[in-house]
Amino acid sequence: MRKTQPLLYATLLVGIALSAFPLYWLFVVATRSNDVVGDWPPPLAPGPNLWDNLGRLFGAEDANFLLGMWNSLLTSAVVTVSVVFFSSLAGFAFAKLKFRGRNALLLVILATMMIPVQMGIIPLYMIMVELGWQNRMEAIVVPALVSAFGVFLMRQYAEQAVPDELIEAARIDGCSTFRIFWTIVLPALRPGAAVLALTTFMGTWNEFLWPLAVLEADNPTVQFSLSQLSTTYYTDYTLMFTGALVATVPLLLVFIAFGRQIIGGIMEGAVKA
Repeated sequence: MRKTQPLLYATLLVGIALSAFPLYWLFVVATRSNDVVGDWPPPLAPGPNLWDNLGRLFGAEDANFLLGMWNSLLTSAVVTVSVVFFSSLAGFAFAKLKFRGRNALLLVILATMMIPVQMGIIPLYMIMVELGWQNRMEAIVVPALVSAFGVFLMRQYAEQAVPDELIEAARIDGCSTFRIFWTIVLPALRPGAAVLALTTFMGTWNEFLWPLAVLEADNPTVQFSLSQLSTTYYTDYTLMFTGALVATVPLLLVFIAFGRQIIGGIMEGAVKA
């Protein structure tokens, strides 16, 4: 066992290095000028141009990068809170409440996951036109407030994490269904909710196709703004890499914030197993 530990640690270190190098290379290019991007051998040390590139990034009028960051942060936060709350509530209902048509309704929800997102863009866009939500954040937020995957994930987690005896004891004490969910079930679902929150925030933050279809350049999301940094005749790679670096920072912060809950949920599941 002791002989395998150095090999295990070496493998983990190599994996960490391979995973972290793209982020480091992103940072290196963001600190350089555009004329050294194609040099060979490539520069591996950070350069002195980070602040200049940041100034050009936030000063680019065509990209509206600061507005794109704010729009993405607002929509991602609202969508994440909504998806976690409603998915936890629906997951609890499907896992622990008995009602007619429960399995059929769950099957319908799961069936919606089989439909590619691209197939729904045209009818969804027509609905946004009828509602007058073109180039408005409501068009990004409202269709994403509930997630079929989130309902399925929280249903599976609630099935194992919440004992039926605990719910019955709460009912004997006079708790309503919503109070049982809020005070007993929701805290027990915290690790699963953290995973769902992380994936939902990342998915909403990285969404590009639907904002490109329904928004315009004067009211973008961050991914829309990144696409505006590349022109037809000239590509400033340092500017694009700087934008990608800045757009990655909120994702890293969210991962740090929810990482302990995710690891705790994994360890809890391992102990139960």
